[in-house]
Amino acid sequence: MSASIGLIGLGVMGANLALNIAENGYTVAVFNRTLERTAEFMESADELAGQFVPTQSLEDLVAALPAPRTIILMVPAGAAVDAQMQALVPMLEPGDLLLDCGNADFNQTQRRLAELTDTGIGWVGVGVSGGSEGARFGPSIMVGCTAAEYERVSPVLTAIAAQFDGKPCCARLGTDGAGHFVKTLHNGIEYADMQMLAEAYGIMRDGLGWSAPKIGEVFARWNDGVLNAYLVEITAEVLKVHDDTSGGPLVDVIADRAGQKGTGTWSAIEAQKLGQPATTVEAAVSARCVSSMSALRTALSGVYASDEGASVSASDDTIEALELALLAGRLCAYSQGFTAIAAASEQHQWGVPLAEVAEIWRAGCIIRSRLLDDMASAFRDGVEFDNLLTHDHFTPQMTVAVPALRQIVGASVAAGLPIPALSAALAWFDGIRQARGTANLIQAQRDFFGSHSFERLDEAGSFHGPW
Repeated sequence: MSASIGLIGLGVMGANLALNIAENGYTVAVFNRTLERTAEFMESADELAGQFVPTQSLEDLVAALPAPRTIILMVPAGAAVDAQMQALVPMLEPGDLLLDCGNADFNQTQRRLAELTDTGIGWVGVGVSGGSEGARFGPSIMVGCTAAEYERVSPVLTAIAAQFDGKPCCARLGTDGAGHFVKTLHNGIEYADMQMLAEAYGIMRDGLGWSAPKIGEVFARWNDGVLNAYLVEITAEVLKVHDDTSGGPLVDVIADRAGQKGTGTWSAIEAQKLGQPATTVEAAVSARCVSSMSALRTALSGVYASDEGASVSASDDTIEALELALLAGRLCAYSQGFTAIAAASEQHQWGVPLAEVAEIWRAGCIIRSRLLDDMASAFRDGVEFDNLLTHDHFTPQMTVAVPALRQIVGASVAAGLPIPALSAALAWFDGIRQARGTANLIQAQRDFFGSHSFERLDEAGSFHGPW
């Protein structure tokens, strides 16, 4: 039996993606390095089992696909991807396509594509967001490839993608690494958003002394308003879950050590390389690193006492201010992310359509939110400097929300509550809105110790001081 598409890697994401593809009418040849996993997958496929061709080797997988072949890789980023590529290439023919649908450093996507140039085999970088549920029922899909390659793969990708107002959340965003770069920045924004929500939770838990279920009710109310988003929705849900073992909220017995798989770090690094500050992402990555230092944090908590007498005012005004502070922080994070995408697009000549990026993030992906519809409209209008905060839809919101962000940051600092992402958002906003900052002093210092020269405001040219 022949198949219309192949898929390698039957972990949670790969298995769910395979089921999604099959449910949309495609016959899928599947392979997993551990053959027992293939057998388990086939047993669990139920009524869709007839849509799959289980294979025992890569040779079997390739043989089950008529040329030109399309094979999806759903294996861990890094060495595993290279190993699969190297094993497959000798079996493939010019015109075959390999789709890397895992998280990947876009630099590696570009490298792999370059390595295949003389083979005639295509390498397509596909960013897939939505977690296991998205993979099964409809993710947001970000593709980097040629127009001709996209014409070949778009039928299956648009079929399995999430839908928003009847439009698939799938798009070709440029060539080579464009899809994986945009997915990386998507994850960077995700890191920032999750961290800011955690900071709001911490303010209510430690600054107000509220229980997890009570805090969950606040997040549920926020999800009905301007903060409506998938991450706010699930935050409300997890805070309400009861733990039978401890007899209290489940979140209260979860160790406060947040894991990470690298995409947040990649986002921060690539933004810095592009000269684009992604301070909310950097703060979120650093906060996860701090969270892993349990022993040090425990030791220092015994050395440095908390600020006695400092607290956050427990009032409706505080909760309203916190909601607005999160709005301001989220707008800053999205603005930083989109500006970094625009800079990368220009440097790599991808031509990434920012409005389309916002549109395909409206459903299926982890950072889907009500704000993205307005962001798509803003980019279609043409925002100045590719920065959302310059658009007249968002300037009134920031004008109202920033004072609340200042209030929350100030009260949290006074109470000794850590808010790295919210404070980073505020610092970035204050820096980006200053027509004249303080870097003139830095440039004078650089010229003093390194003769790096400086420009003058009143005269063209390069100058040195009389140091």
